[in-house]
Amino acid sequence: MTVAILIITIVALLFASAAIVFFSLKAPTGGAIFATLALFLALADVKAFQFRKMGASPMMMPPTTVTSAPVKEEDWPPILSAVGSISAVQGAVVSTELGGTVSEIRFQNGGEAKKGDTLIRLDASSEEAQLHTAQADLELARADLQRSRDLATRHVISKAEQDAAESKFNRLKFVVDQMSSMISKKEVHAPFDGQLGIRQVNVGQNINPGQQVVPLTALDPLYVDFALPQQELSKLSNGLEVRLHTDAMPGKEFKGKLTAINSMVDAVTRNITVQATVQNPDHVLRPGMFGKVEVELPEKHKTLVVPGSAISYAPFGNSVFVIEKKKDEKAGKETETIRQQFVRVGEARGDLVAITEGLKPNEMVVSTGVFKLRNGMPVTINNDLAPKPQVNPTPVDS
Repeated sequence: MTVAILIITIVALLFASAAIVFFSLKAPTGGAIFATLALFLALADVKAFQFRKMGASPMMMPPTTVTSAPVKEEDWPPILSAVGSISAVQGAVVSTELGGTVSEIRFQNGGEAKKGDTLIRLDASSEEAQLHTAQADLELARADLQRSRDLATRHVISKAEQDAAESKFNRLKFVVDQMSSMISKKEVHAPFDGQLGIRQVNVGQNINPGQQVVPLTALDPLYVDFALPQQELSKLSNGLEVRLHTDAMPGKEFKGKLTAINSMVDAVTRNITVQATVQNPDHVLRPGMFGKVEVELPEKHKTLVVPGSAISYAPFGNSVFVIEKKKDEKAGKETETIRQQFVRVGEARGDLVAITEGLKPNEMVVSTGVFKLRNGMPVTINNDLAPKPQVNPTPVDS
């Protein structure tokens, strides 16, 4: 066909050129007009022949290569999501009860501490000297009391003298106990097991009562505080499974349980504050972090899901392209074409999106490149480089 069209075009152009030369020599004015008209008619005849050929055998666009994904039916338990803040189950900044001069520090920054471990000691030399004096006075009062009791049994002294001896002994005993208590308070002890932070005092520093010494935090387990809308309150109960993800530990999931529900709803936000307890055996989570919290509800339901890349979002409605097999009656071959199907989209989890209306299980949809497609196009499927959608994707460069 192409060769015939080329031959006809060459012949017509040669004829027109010869006509232009001939009539230009014979009649310069009228001949030129006739020659131009002859050239136009020749070209029009060539084009008409080309169009007739094209109409007899229309050109077909080659199939577009696409990737495909089946419409899957999965069990998706309802999940309530929120952003939570991590706090310590036990945490405090250890401080001194009495003032004085720091004489000894018995811990390392960032180290571990057991309940009762001595963290720092203040200078207690003055109190210890006073304690020795009080103990000596107490021993003397004890001896006087014993003699008074012996004399009283023999009726040598009066009852009043014996009572005075007992009162003196008890008063000095209270003085000894008071001095011992003051000396013990010159030492700061860990109130519970946990990890220490960075100390805030130095040896030789003169500190006041209530001076902060070092943070102490129990890192396993930890609390996660977050808020949910009040309409979800009826679905909540202690013991529900909770999952925590944080940007500080990408790709790692921390599991726990819902342990507390606040007794009041916030009057401003109309949210209910809830608290979960998550395990942190490796101590990678720290109080003050935030993370995404998911509360998994016990009931489950069947959900149709497709890759998020399969959906074409538009103001007039969201749609997907369904791949269908179509038989060509003339050629007798079976081809694959696409049909635009409008759908109603539900929640998204990772790379997958739930479809609540418009699709059936096991239908095949185009998973990538939907923006370049139109209804009824022929396609060919090639899934060699197709992405694999996941509910919890962990991209390398996230």
